[in-house]
Amino acid sequence: MITFDDFKNMDLRIAKVIAVQDHPNADKLYVLKVDLGGEQRTLVAGIKGKYSKEDLIDKLIVVVANLEPATIRGVTSEGMLLAARDGDDIVILTSEREVTPGSRIS
Repeated sequence: MITFDDFKNMDLRIAKVIAVQDHPNADKLYVLKVDLGGEQRTLVAGIKGKYSKEDLIDKLIVVVANLEPATIRGVTSEGMLLAARDGDDIVILTSEREVTPGSRIS
């Protein structure tokens, strides 16, 4: 279990997907460009085959904004989108209503 203080240290934010590309070195990964409210970041996500590029554009997603960057197959990911796994299905966590990119989840 994590403590409440550990949870408070997570920076969960709404991000708007503004671009999606195939990962150059992996068949199941996308490279997403997201808007975090005045700041753009690159995320690498293993959701190819579950979502089309067109389905992702303009989607408001939940991301961990203060995760240490990681290089995934040669591309630096500057955060992580949150998704639920249900058997073989993957469902991205999204905002129920329109909110400003960068809005903090509390």
